[in-house]
Parts: sequence; structure tokens; C-alpha cells
Amino acid sequence: MITNPMREALKPNSLPHFFCPGCGAAQVLNFFVRAMDELQIPMSSILGIGGVGCTARIPVYLKLDAMHGIHGRTLPWATGIKLMQPDLKVVIFAGDGDAAAIGGNHLIQAARRNLDVTMIVVNNLNYGMTGGQVAPTTYSTLRTTTTPYGNPEPAFDLVKLVEAAGATFVSRWSTNRPHQSVRAIKKAIQHKGFSFVEIVSQCTTGFGRKAINSASPTKLLDWIKDRSLTISEAEKLSDEDLAGKFVLGDFVDKQAPVFAGSSFLPPEEDE
Repeated sequence: MITNPMREALKPNSLPHFFCPGCGAAQVLNFFVRAMDELQIPMSSILGIGGVGCTARIPVYLKLDAMHGIHGRTLPWATGIKLMQPDLKVVIFAGDGDAAAIGGNHLIQAARRNLDVTMIVVNNLNYGMTGGQVAPTTYSTLRTTTTPYGNPEPAFDLVKLVEAAGATFVSRWSTNRPHQSVRAIKKAIQHKGFSFVEIVSQCTTGFGRKAINSASPTKLLDWIKDRSLTISEAEKLSDEDLAGKFVLGDFVDKQAPVFAGSSFLPPEEDE
């Protein structure tokens, strides 16, 4: 393991970074670097893909080949890349809007096909970079710049969505749980098939000022913490009691045939 993995992983002259003070996406960048360091996987062996949004900037700062392009199209690029180079490790960094709104159909199709990529979604419950608009993951009644009287719509549960679509590794943690987040990313990178890690994150600029009347990162972290519980804790509660809560844990970890163009590769057998 490298003594200072972040110093080794960042491109020269990459600082100061794009993220707002207290932004959780920068924490997730740190989580990913630490996961790679603990696995002793060279950063240069990874292809990072980002679309549009705060989270999508993560691969730009790292010493790896990266694609940074249009909103919601990370998984089609990943599909093409895996068809040409099936052994290449591909990691996608997406926000909740990037993944579940304009990219929503690509998300469920990639999960259905069990595309062999890792997708890390930083869920900050709004469109943080473009002004804090309501997103598919914004919980009902929460205020945003486009829902000043509260969000009238139900939110997507991304974990349930990708699990139902066929993802073979599914995990959700939060920026309050750094060790668990790093561990989940490590599992996802080593998993053969579509691995999906959602990390619930604070957005001080876009979300906090409207939803909880505070741009304080610590208050947002406390807000997330107070609404978080583990899978075992959630099993004891009713659906009504779970409304507006973040259920954390590893939800799916299994093997299934992997998409490989016109055919499917069988799952790897344990030695």
C-alpha cells in the first residue's frame, strides 16, 4: 500500500479541484483511491467514465484513461468499450440525475444484461451542479429550487431499481460511513458483472440551503446520519416508517452470466 495514495493517484496540477467546500463527491474520490490502493490495482489499469455533473468530474483528476462527455450516456460508452476490450476494468462515476433521469433506461438495460462494469452513483438528492433542481431521487416533500413548496413526486429507490433489473452486486452506503463505502467499492471492482454502489452524499450548495435551510456540511451529514439505518434495522420497520429513510448495506452479491455482445459468458466457478 502507498503511504499517501491520494498524492500518487491525482494528476499533476489537478488542485484546486472543482468541488464545493464540504462536497461529498470529493469524499467519494478519496474512497475510490483508497479502495484501489488497498486492492493494489494500478490506477493506470482502469478506464474511468463520467458524464455531466459534479460526480462526473471525479475521473478527470485521476491518473487513468478517462472519458468525460454528455449527460446520461456513460453506460452506452461502457458497453461499446467492453465489447472491444472485455478484460478492461471500467468504472463509471455518475450523479443520481445522470444515472436515473436521462440515463435511467441505460441503467436498467445495463443491469438487465449484467454488463461487466462498476457504477458508483453519488446520490446527493438533487441536480447539484446546475442549480439544485428536483431529481428522481429527491424524497417527497423536500424543497428544492424547482419545488419550493415541497416535492410532490415519489422518489426512485436506486437499489431496488437495479436489483429488480438484474444487477449482480448492489450496495448502498453514505459519506458518513467511509470504511463501509471503501469496502463496498473494493467488492464492486472485484465483482464479475454489473456492480452498483450508491453513496448517499451531502450537497451543501444545491441541496442543503433549500431542503434543510443550511449549507453546513456537518449539519447535512447529521441529517443523513439521522435518517440512515442498516438492512437488519429496516427489516423491523413498516414501509410507512421507512419513508424518507436511507437503508444501508450490501443488498445483492451473486454470480450470473455476463453480457458479451451476441452471447453471454457463464459465471466464473469457484476454484
